[in-house]
Amino acid sequence: MAQSPIVKVVGRNGQISLGKQYAGRQVLVEEREPGVWIVRTATLIPDNERWLLDSQAAADLESAMAWSLAHAASDAETDDSLKRLGHDDLKAPAP
Repeated sequence: MAQSPIVKVVGRNGQISLGKQYAGRQVLVEEREPGVWIVRTATLIPDNERWLLDSQAAADLESAMAWSLAHAASDAETDDSLKRLGHDDLKAPAP
């Protein structure tokens, strides 16, 4: 899938355009040696979301999502849950 090289001109501001199809995308730019760059599209994963890549975390999340689809949301047991959590002074809002 290699294409012929395309000549680009580095503008006065030090930028080149890769084309509109890459607008808004993140890229990794590696300088292998002076004047030689490797540019690759990439997806950045924030540190606080990296745990989602763990296979056990992904499986747990999938299981929780499946459970939530099978069990409709309800306030029916809110008061009992608040008691169990030691917040029995709070009451669920009236329906």
